[in-house]
Amino acid sequence: MSERTKKLLRRHFLLTLGAGGAATAAAIVATKAPPTKPAPATKDKRATRGYQESAHINNYYRTTKV
Repeated sequence: MSERTKKLLRRHFLLTLGAGGAATAAAIVATKAPPTKPAPATKDKRATRGYQESAHINNYYRTTKV
């Protein structure tokens, strides 16, 4: 086997090893995703539209006070 062939085989092996590690990490992260909550079933569509003050909004307002 020539020296060039050995280098190419080593590079392909390392590339395959890296791709396999990335795929394994992605599979682990995908299985540990939290379950999603279903949307609330309300019959009144007016209640879901417009401005809704939340904790996130209140925190933003608190941090912008001078």
